[in-house]
Amino acid sequence: MNQGLFQQSQWDQTLEAFVRQRATDWLAEDLGFECDWTSVGLVPADSRSVAAVVVRSEGIVSGLDAGKIVAEVVDTFITWEPCSRDGDRAAAGSVIAKMSGPTRSILTAERTILNILGRLCGVATATRLLVDCLQDSACQIFDTRKTIPGWRLLDKYAVRSGGGWNHRMGLYDAILIKDNHLLALQQYGIGPAEAVCRAKSMVNRCFPVDRAEAMVIEIEIDRIDSLSAVLDARPDIVLLDNMGVRELEQAVGIRNRIDPSVVLEASGGVTLENVASLAATGIDRISTGWPTHSSPWLDVALDWL
Repeated sequence: MNQGLFQQSQWDQTLEAFVRQRATDWLAEDLGFECDWTSVGLVPADSRSVAAVVVRSEGIVSGLDAGKIVAEVVDTFITWEPCSRDGDRAAAGSVIAKMSGPTRSILTAERTILNILGRLCGVATATRLLVDCLQDSACQIFDTRKTIPGWRLLDKYAVRSGGGWNHRMGLYDAILIKDNHLLALQQYGIGPAEAVCRAKSMVNRCFPVDRAEAMVIEIEIDRIDSLSAVLDARPDIVLLDNMGVRELEQAVGIRNRIDPSVVLEASGGVTLENVASLAATGIDRISTGWPTHSSPWLDVALDWL
């Protein structure tokens, strides 16, 4: 049985290539395939400067390598010096990176870099707030697919920077049988337990052994009376949707009695105020989309040195 381990985002060649591919498009939003006319018209071509990337409020750093790539795409003569590491906690006023090089180029790169860092540091900071609530618990915080289109790899990387864990990357790398799947199957008389069995059969039929063994099979339920039958089908994970503390405690007891190897995941209505009480029920993980769909950006700015 797969223990519910999903592919985890990290800064590697795949993510670096992704950012390089996207950087031109991000910059085109500002440049329109022309140039930064303000800087070209006002700043001498031979002007050189040094600038600091500063966080105005305390937060968790994420996205420094992405900032470096954008600077390089704008001008290979920009030197990027990281002064922190992704995952570090930065105090308000901290310098997390420095840029030196042609002044025009630094000005051209400024807003795109700050947008990336503001977004990713914001996601990482929100994630760390949740993780910090669970310091005395073995329960883990997982993200969801509620990400900005085109930004999923970076959003999930930022979650990892904040100390959280990545749920599935997409529809291709895990099976998650959700409520709408089950509603669509009702007309054929197929219930949750049979849906799990069918998913297992499909995975074993369609994939080579190593991939089949790695493919997580998860099912979402929103009624505690569905749990026993689902556990008998032995999915890797059962997602308990919008259940309160009492129901989660009952679910843990049922799981421990029937099949302790099945991972229990709580989701829905997760807040900073209730996340610790949810974790205290004995569930294994909590998934929430809040860091990637609603967290505020961290205030990141550029100051001349």
